Amino acid sequence: MDKQNWEPKIAAFVCNWCTYTGADLAGTSRLKYPANCKLIRVMCSGSIDPVFILKAFERGADGVLVSGCHPNDCHYNAGNFHARRRWDFFHELMDFIGIEKGRLQFSWISASEGKKFADVITKVTEDIKAMGPFTAYKKMNSEFTIDFPEEPFEILKPVFQENSDKETV
Repeated sequence: MDKQNWEPKIAAFVCNWCTYTGADLAGTSRLKYPANCKLIRVMCSGSIDPVFILKAFERGADGVLVSGCHPNDCHYNAGNFHARRRWDFFHELMDFIGIEKGRLQFSWISASEGKKFADVITKVTEDIKAMGPFTAYKKMNSEFTIDFPEEPFEILKPVFQENSDKETV
């Protein structure tokens, strides 16, 4: 696939109460924005484990967006502050992992900001498209892949045989 026709795959972890509702408003308002984002609705942006972000990259996402309520507007009091603290820490860790920092983006979008949602999705898509495809996930996968036998129970055959020998008393 050539780079001109390539479209990025973006995983977006969005807060149920604000960003997801802002996305709904953008849709009902018929605002135009790229369809490259797959929204993953979570109850709070503070509940997003950094492992979820790594798994998104490992499974082939070219970029990840984390979006939640504005500071002091969280339905769970301080969830977005937890998310911001994690994001700052994880953003620093990305260099160590070998993922460009620009592939992970963070935003605050309230339920009434449908236009802002469309603008953020457009900007994230353009930023990721400018970076090109994320291919380091292939290396990430190869480091942790285990070759399993063709038959699912092949690995357990010796155990089954050992137990069947004991039962014939």
